[in-house]
Amino acid sequence: MTLTVRFWGTRGSIPSPGAQTVRYGGNTPCVEVRTPDGLLVVLDAGTGIRELGRSLIERASGAPIRGDIFLTHAHWDHIQGLPFFAPVFQEGNHFTIWGSKAMHTNIGRVVRDQMSPVVFPVTFDQLAATVDVKELSDRVSLHHAFDVRAFPVQHPGGALGYRFSTLNNGNEPGRALVYISDNELSPTAIYESSATWWRDLVAFCHKAGVLVHDSMFTVEEYRQHVGWGHSTYEDAVELALEAEVERLVLFHHKPERTDDEVDRRTDECRALVARRGGKLEILAAAEGLTLTV
Repeated sequence: MTLTVRFWGTRGSIPSPGAQTVRYGGNTPCVEVRTPDGLLVVLDAGTGIRELGRSLIERASGAPIRGDIFLTHAHWDHIQGLPFFAPVFQEGNHFTIWGSKAMHTNIGRVVRDQMSPVVFPVTFDQLAATVDVKELSDRVSLHHAFDVRAFPVQHPGGALGYRFSTLNNGNEPGRALVYISDNELSPTAIYESSATWWRDLVAFCHKAGVLVHDSMFTVEEYRQHVGWGHSTYEDAVELALEAEVERLVLFHHKPERTDDEVDRRTDECRALVARRGGKLEILAAAEGLTLTV
């Protein structure tokens, strides 16, 4: 079984609309994942989820919409689109929002608080759809279609990476998508990670068909942002090469990064792979980009 992946938001930190971000997009993180029989998974709920919601309603043609929303963490750019996700205002729809204790916060409380009357005119309790909030353990089988694993990554306040594997006959994991939106790979930053964290991360990503990974900074930019929770392009490439993944999707573009700059950074990453003698395919995440895993 294959997974179809579509990007609705690719930008980090803050929406960045404008003439210089048209091709790769200015919305904050949101990715749609589908199985061949239509099961829906949404990765993060940045501003990209608004257009996803409009698309889901159009495609549903009045039928109920069900889906699972996996949040990597509770920073604004990953949840700020939820109050504008139109399907949650329609009766009969059903969504489950997944978080984890590793995120250092109660995700249900965060979702509710950003819809409190102080900051938003419609409260969470006024939503017409059924919205459940669940905590994910290290691993779960989702609808007998996905094997979902979570991995704690290095980001202030805690964050998760997710590995979604299709289930083959006998419920054995098959093709895999790994999604790590915010993660600081450099050993320069200090986190309370285990001594085996890098080795465990490589194993978590190993042989994935697609790895979507934070690549917010250049090496020069990173020197001014150590501890901010984001990676360089080079570090993302090195992880992908060591983990032997097939395709690396550069993600969480810096708000100021123009389309032409993203092109140049992507070309530099491809050149690095060539110097390493690797076969890794590299793409930059763009709104509307659709991949098959």
